[in-house]
Amino acid sequence: MEDGTTHRFPCSSCGSDLRFSPHDGVLKCDHCGFEEPLNGTDAAFAPIPEQSYLEAIAQEQEPGTVPQPRQVSCENCGAQVEFDGDDHAMECPFCASPVVVGTGSARRIKPAAVLPFALEERDARTRMTDWLGKLWFAPNGLQEYARKGRKMQGIYVPYWTYDADTQTRYTGQRGTIYYVTETVPVIVDGKTKMQRRQVQKIRWHPVGGRVTRFFDDVLVLASKSLPKRYTDALAPWDLSNLTPYNAEYLAGFSAEGYTVQLDEGFAEARAHMNNMILRDIRFDIGGDRQQINSVDTAISKQTFKHILLPVWLAAYKYKGKTYRFVVNGQSGSIQGERPYSTLKITLAVLAGLCIAGVIGYFIAINR
Repeated sequence: MEDGTTHRFPCSSCGSDLRFSPHDGVLKCDHCGFEEPLNGTDAAFAPIPEQSYLEAIAQEQEPGTVPQPRQVSCENCGAQVEFDGDDHAMECPFCASPVVVGTGSARRIKPAAVLPFALEERDARTRMTDWLGKLWFAPNGLQEYARKGRKMQGIYVPYWTYDADTQTRYTGQRGTIYYVTETVPVIVDGKTKMQRRQVQKIRWHPVGGRVTRFFDDVLVLASKSLPKRYTDALAPWDLSNLTPYNAEYLAGFSAEGYTVQLDEGFAEARAHMNNMILRDIRFDIGGDRQQINSVDTAISKQTFKHILLPVWLAAYKYKGKTYRFVVNGQSGSIQGERPYSTLKITLAVLAGLCIAGVIGYFIAINR
C-alpha cells in the first residue's frame, strides 16, 4: 500500500460499506448481505519475508522526515479526516465509513503481515460475559451491564517478531549432592541432646562449555496503549496463520501503529533470549546444582517482522469505575481488570465465620 493512500470498500450492490467478516473470510455488507471475496487470496499463502534488523536500525538513524498528522478526504462524505502518527485504520467521525490510510512517509517500517480476526464481535462478547459470570466475587450488575453495553471494538494491535542465531560460551560450576553423618545438638523435651543425623553437602566442580540456540519469532508488543500484562496473557498466538498485509483485512476495524520502536522491542526480545540461554546453560552444566560464572553470547542473523494481531477490546464504566477487557481475536482467550463485589466478599466472610463457629461448637460438645 502506498503512503497516504486511502482505502474504502463500498458494496457494489447497495453502496454501503463492506467490512471483513471473520466468520466467512470475505468482505461483507451488513446492510444488504452482499459478499465479496478478498483480492489476492493466493498471496495469503506466500511466505512472509524477514527484514534485516541491523539494516533497519541503520536506516532509522539516517535523517528523515518529522512525523506529521495525515489528513485525507473521506470518499463517502468528503470530510477531511485527520490521522495521527499511531493509527492507519479508523471510522470517519462524520459518516462512520471505514477508512484505511497508508502508514505515512514518517513511518519507515510498514506492516509485513496480519493475523486476520477469526472471532466475530458477538462471539467475543459471549466469551467476555461468560468469563465475568465465572469470576468469584464479581458484581452481578457488571455482567448484565456488559451484556447490554455498546459493542466491543476490534483493533489490530502492532507487534514485532525477532529472529536471531546465538552461540554462547560459559564457565561455571556443577554441584553434586552427597550426605555425611554428623553428630548435632537437638532439643528434646526442653533438653539439649546430641544425635547423629544425615547432613546434606554439595561438592563443586568447575565446568565450561558452549550452547547454541536459534530464536524464531520472539513476540514483543509494539503498543503502549493497552496494559502489557493483559496482552501478554492473551498468548499463545498461532503465527502460522499470518498472511501478507492486505488492507481489506482492516475494513471495519481499527489498526494502531507502533509506539514501541524497533530497538526498544529488540531490547525486550534480548532479555527473553538471555533467560532462555541461561536455562540452556544450566541444563548443559547438569548435576544437582549449577552456578554460572561467566556468559559470552555472540548473536547473528538478526531479523524482524512488523505484524498486526487481532484483539477485541471493551471498556465499561460501572458505578464510577472503568473496567477494561481484551479478547484474543484468534483463540478467544480473555483477560481484564478484575472486578470485586464488596457485598459478596462480606457475605462470604460471614458465612465462613458461621461455618467455623458451628464446627467449633460440635468439637466442644464431642470433647
